[in-house]
Amino acid sequence: MRVFLCEKPSQGKDIARVLGTTGRGEGCIRGQGVAVTWGIGHLLEQAPPEGYDPQLKAWTLEALPILPGAWKVEVKPKTASQFKVVKALLKEATELVIATDADREGEMIARELLEHCGYRGPIQRLWLSALNDASIRQALASLKPGADTFPLYHSALARSRADWLIGMNFTRLFTLLGRQAGYSGVLSVGRVQTPTLRLVVDRDREIAHFVPVPFWSLDVLLAANGLSFIAQWRPARDITDDEGRCLDQRHAQAAQARLTAGSTAIAVSVETERVREVAPLPFDLGTLQEICSKKLSLGAQETLNIAQALYETHKATTYPRTDCGYLPTSMLPEVPAVLEAVRRTDPSIAPVVASVDSTLRSRAWNDAKITAHHGIIPTLEPANLAAMSEKERAVYSLIRAHYLAQFMPHHEFDRTVADFDCNQVALRAVGKRIVVPGWRTLIQAAVAEEDEDSQEKERAQILPPLQNASRAQVQQAQLKAQHTKPPRPYTEGDLIKAMKTVAKFVKDPRLAAKLKETTGIGTEATRASIIQGLIDRQFLLKKGKAVRASDAGISLIAAVPPAVADPATTAIWEQALDMIEAGTMQLDDFIAKQSAWITKLVAQYRQTMLAIKVPEGPSCPLCQGKMAKRKGKSGDFWSCLRYPDCKGLVNIETPKGKAKSGPGKAQRRGTSA
Repeated sequence: MRVFLCEKPSQGKDIARVLGTTGRGEGCIRGQGVAVTWGIGHLLEQAPPEGYDPQLKAWTLEALPILPGAWKVEVKPKTASQFKVVKALLKEATELVIATDADREGEMIARELLEHCGYRGPIQRLWLSALNDASIRQALASLKPGADTFPLYHSALARSRADWLIGMNFTRLFTLLGRQAGYSGVLSVGRVQTPTLRLVVDRDREIAHFVPVPFWSLDVLLAANGLSFIAQWRPARDITDDEGRCLDQRHAQAAQARLTAGSTAIAVSVETERVREVAPLPFDLGTLQEICSKKLSLGAQETLNIAQALYETHKATTYPRTDCGYLPTSMLPEVPAVLEAVRRTDPSIAPVVASVDSTLRSRAWNDAKITAHHGIIPTLEPANLAAMSEKERAVYSLIRAHYLAQFMPHHEFDRTVADFDCNQVALRAVGKRIVVPGWRTLIQAAVAEEDEDSQEKERAQILPPLQNASRAQVQQAQLKAQHTKPPRPYTEGDLIKAMKTVAKFVKDPRLAAKLKETTGIGTEATRASIIQGLIDRQFLLKKGKAVRASDAGISLIAAVPPAVADPATTAIWEQALDMIEAGTMQLDDFIAKQSAWITKLVAQYRQTMLAIKVPEGPSCPLCQGKMAKRKGKSGDFWSCLRYPDCKGLVNIETPKGKAKSGPGKAQRRGTSA
């Protein structure tokens, strides 16, 4: 029997429909000689430390580091019934088709099941970029050999095991260290989450320590040929900082004094160039999250959820968890069908669709740039716009616009830079005249939203006809007192971008150059959940659109080894995962290096912990272990060092007449809360 193993029930139903398989069974759909079944995400999970040794359930310094010899996985209790279905079908299978998501994690979801259940039959891979019927039929007609995608499994396994080693060992280590210092919470450490937290902590420190510097500028209103326009004073280099700002008010006032109303400014240089802006690429997930954060105020995880719904539920767009914005040339014949599907999905867009030129070939069509997936675009078949929520329609519209832009002309404008001299004061006016609106009639702002500063506003102005020696009259010179601004706090979209472009935070130029070739911290599929996890653990706090580090987050970054929190370290690990995927590094070698590094750091910090003197207190009334002095809302009390595994507490007696301290009567008697 041929078994199709999908990632989730909805995916299984879509594939079964195209196969013509309709016999519903428990956790599967059966047909003649075929069965379609599914996971619910991962049906298996890494065994916890106590799965290797029951004594490891207690968090103790002596047990660290925890380094499994033979790795174990366990069936997830919540989905155990579906695991039984899959296991039974794998025993019947004579041929298996992996039909999970076409990425590293999807490969692992399937392969870990095959390995755990002992399946040894032939394997093929269904590689889907969209879940509409036409895309499924195309993929079924071109199944890949299972061996082609097997390295993805080892790459995902390396990621999973490295995450386990770092999370289990360092979370326990620094939580125990925190207890010695009086912190009662869990200090969660992760391979990707901790460097991500470090990015926010560093940005918040920059903001907190920023000292504004005053500077002065001059906006000069000029008039020529009956048209007024703005020019800016260009102070000499010997009175400016490295950014060209005048830091001395007296120089600005002296320049203003020369720019009296009615003075003549003479053009000493006028240059005009034709600028052609190419259309932005179709979206990869990270760019979609960044733009949705700016334009729609959507969080990173919310954007991913919407993109997943557009792909999975509405069948309106292609696979969302992609790191690539380019399109393969093999999809060029599908362009008319996609454009027709867009028109039928939303008839109001028909005039735009009619105006595009489907024969245009933008830079997006580039086979050399394609990774495991292509950019996110509309599918070949019409979708039901009315069934989408308002936010889903907004995200669909962005995805649609970036696809349609590939078939529109470049945005072209003439940029004129005119330099003037007025009584030995240098002025510059910049103008912009749109020649061909092109794709910008559809996408009003650039991919990276333009800053609303004065320079951008100046570029939008139209200058009068000017040439060398043209004369303009000064109408007004306005002195502006300004201050340098601190960096802006991260938004979730900004943080996604920072995780992708981590190389710019690395000071070593050789390492930075190497890291530019990687995808940065995490993957397109995981970055949103990493940020959400930090928010859920309250290491990050959302304040409006901004994301700021909490006191606990700042303390954690101060406590962990610099290498653990360094984004460059994580980016290098991601590079190693790519090497495993490419077959140039072995899984076992990677894990051995991780284990050696963790062992060294645990030994180093364990000595630090042993050197900390804990005030002698009573023995724990529950486990007879050592206790640490802690502060409560109503005073100090003794708490077991093994908390939260042991919740023994003892009150500290206070003199008569003073408020009693401690957690309460039950806990003073040594009972657990």
